[in-house]
This record gives sequence, structure tokens and C-alpha cells, in this order.
Amino acid sequence: MTLRIYNTMTREKEDFKSLVPGKVKMYVCGPTVYDYIHIGNARPAIFFDVVRRYLESLDYDVNYVVNFTDVDDKLIRKAEQLGTTVPEVAERFIAAFYENIEGLGIHKATINPRVTENIPEIIALIEELVANGHAYENGGDVFFRTSSFPDYGKLSHQNLEELQLGIRI
Repeated sequence: MTLRIYNTMTREKEDFKSLVPGKVKMYVCGPTVYDYIHIGNARPAIFFDVVRRYLESLDYDVNYVVNFTDVDDKLIRKAEQLGTTVPEVAERFIAAFYENIEGLGIHKATINPRVTENIPEIIALIEELVANGHAYENGGDVFFRTSSFPDYGKLSHQNLEELQLGIRI
């Protein structure tokens, strides 16, 4: 059986072909672990677990990565509210996440990297983007310079000139 998926770029259903025969890499943004999961967190967990299992049923070796955002303003506020530390809040709700997905019958990801495990790489990438003119700092935050990427908006079929300044797409 051939898996057919919708290609956002072409806006058509196409036969799925993995980049490496027999192998699939899936990266899905996971939860910001400042509280228990809600339906918005459960939906992608369920959906991509089904996709992963289907690919495995087609004999693909699937490397399924779901990250945890374990440092964020929401975690800082929750730690202050609970009178504890950010790492303790993260650990508590990561454990709860695993309990919840197990209760939903969802298989664990192959790996769950944490933002805090990758801070040096994140900083280095941001510095590189700024140095190469692809990002800029404003008010202590760093923003992507969309005009530096000629194909920006192509996947979402957005025209850069028609987008409003400061509006997310």
C-alpha cells in the first residue's frame, strides 16, 4: 500500500517517498512543560503517534523526536507561584506528560530533547543568523529578517510584500 500525503507546496496529494529508503525522521514540537497537558497538547501527540505507527506498519524505521520546552516565561511564573525552581516544575510536568500519554495509549517518542540541553547550540545559531544578516535584535529580542530569505512565504503561499509588519503568519 502506498502512503499518500498532502504536499503544502504543490497543494496536491503525492506518494510519500522517504529521503532515505526504509527510514523516516519525524520532528514534532512538544509541550512547554509548565502544567498538565490539555487537548491542544494531546491532539498532536495522538495524531503523530498514529502517523508513526502507520509508517512502522509499512516497515519504515522511524526516528520520532518530540521536544520539551523546559525553560520559558510560563515555567518561571509557575515556579514562582509554587515556590520552587524551574527545573523542578519541568521535571514534575514531564513526568505527568509521560503518565498522560501512557493513559492515552500513545507510544513514547524515540527521544525527547529539552531546550535546556541545547542552549549553547541555540545561542550559536542565533548569533550566526544575526552575523549573516538573517536576524536582528530589537528591544532585547531577536527576530528573523524575512527579506533575507527570498523564498520566505513560498510554503504558506504568502507574498512577502503583502504581509503586514509585525504580524505572524
